[in-house]
Amino acid sequence: MERRKHLLRGEQAALILALLLLCVVLSALTPVFLSAANLKNVLRDASLIAIAGIGMVMVILAGEIDLSPGSVQAVVGILAVLLLNESGSILLALVGALVAGLLIGLLNGLLVTRAGINSLIATLGTMAILRGGAMVGTQAVSIQARVEGFVQVGTGYWGPLPVPVLITAVLLLLFYLVLHHTPAGRYLYAVGGNAQAARLAGLPVEALKLAAFALSGMLAALSAFILASRLNSGQPNAGLGFELQIIAAVVLGGVSLSGGLGTLVGAGLGILILTVLNNGLVLLDVSSFYHDIARGTVIILAVYLDTRRRGRG
Repeated sequence: MERRKHLLRGEQAALILALLLLCVVLSALTPVFLSAANLKNVLRDASLIAIAGIGMVMVILAGEIDLSPGSVQAVVGILAVLLLNESGSILLALVGALVAGLLIGLLNGLLVTRAGINSLIATLGTMAILRGGAMVGTQAVSIQARVEGFVQVGTGYWGPLPVPVLITAVLLLLFYLVLHHTPAGRYLYAVGGNAQAARLAGLPVEALKLAAFALSGMLAALSAFILASRLNSGQPNAGLGFELQIIAAVVLGGVSLSGGLGTLVGAGLGILILTVLNNGLVLLDVSSFYHDIARGTVIILAVYLDTRRRGRG
């Protein structure tokens, strides 16, 4: 265990160095990168991945995977805008979005813990069902929000910082404390490290996994609500490939796909690296086709590093 901690610290130092190097290279290639407006855009984009990424970290630490966050962004964004337009209340739309995300997360968790379906297959199925439902329910047409002020949730500022960045900071601090300073966090690591041993030790393995999926669904829904606010609409094609961005970023940040290993700090660094890379490609006017190539390369690199990490652990 102590060896793993030293390994993670070394990897986090390498991630910080890689992030700084990437920033230096991009600032040399395009002076716009270090502008205050662009750095705020980077943080705002990273916040969408980070909010859903916190839930993904919980699920992966428990030894499972969740492929549904991208489809959750579409479905929950549409539901939130429909509820917003019907009620005129931003708060009610937020509550509805979180409840919808919770139910989707619980469904995923029950398919895994009660039905015994592999989490990759179960969430791949819900991903397809949700995406298809979003397309069918809207006839593939976006739904415009008609309530003034809704757009401020995703684009507004609290002092000098964007609102989504502050929300992300609060959530990162909260779940950092949960993971590293509560019994629930230690139990989650134990379940991901060795579920059978955790079960023999009397830990509620299925309940912990179910809670992880429920949190993943709720946090993906919160990210969806913020994205819908930024777009001021519910988009049936929102979140395409979003789950792959999250998984690539958190695994790049040191969260092991085998479960039981990783930190929110490392995941946050991985998310920043991936977001800065995407932002740099946009500023350099690189074709979107190359964005896909870069994203695929990062995914392969992340999985390779995870394989090496497990071999050394």
